Amino acid sequence: MNFRNTKNYSIFLMSQRANAPYRDRWDATRNLLIYEGHDARRESDGEDPKLVDQPLRFPSGRLTQNGRFYEAARKVVEEDMLPERVRVYEKIKTGIWSDKGFFLLVDARQATHEGRSVFEFLLEPIDEDADFESGEVVELSHTRFIPTNVKVEVWKRDKGQCVQCGASRNLHFDHDVPFSKGGSSLTAANVRLLCAKHNLEKSDRIQ
Repeated sequence: MNFRNTKNYSIFLMSQRANAPYRDRWDATRNLLIYEGHDARRESDGEDPKLVDQPLRFPSGRLTQNGRFYEAARKVVEEDMLPERVRVYEKIKTGIWSDKGFFLLVDARQATHEGRSVFEFLLEPIDEDADFESGEVVELSHTRFIPTNVKVEVWKRDKGQCVQCGASRNLHFDHDVPFSKGGSSLTAANVRLLCAKHNLEKSDRIQ
């Protein structure tokens, strides 16, 4: 997690793999991504970070990344401030990350998990082309997003290559039948890997 890494948005790195270190998950009922905060830094002579509360501040009093995002979220709820815009990347496998798109940080809370306090950040998916500063933001349905297990299946099936040219760099998970035209995100049969060139050439046409 990186608070305002660029001028216009912050960044979250997430994983829903079986061995993921944090409990990042979807709340399908509310159409929210719940992103768990980060543990304390591991010290050579200190306690296991998984056994202590996730920190709001460093010993110096300076806010941690948890603290910066938590304060930003509380301002949304308590002071009616504009929510932080967050770009989320999801780990598919070692060295492979998928751009999950843009979200708004709409709330945050501290929860108890296995006897310790952890942060949970609530993010609402939005249209990445929306004009955020004008306030014209379109909320997206969770069903538009390709689930992790489908991405993993597609990556293995297509051997990590564009199905049209065999390129292995700058790849996109593409809907064969576009979502806007009724194509499903929930099955590997309608998802394939395309390089940026062929993905842009396709646009939203049904081929």
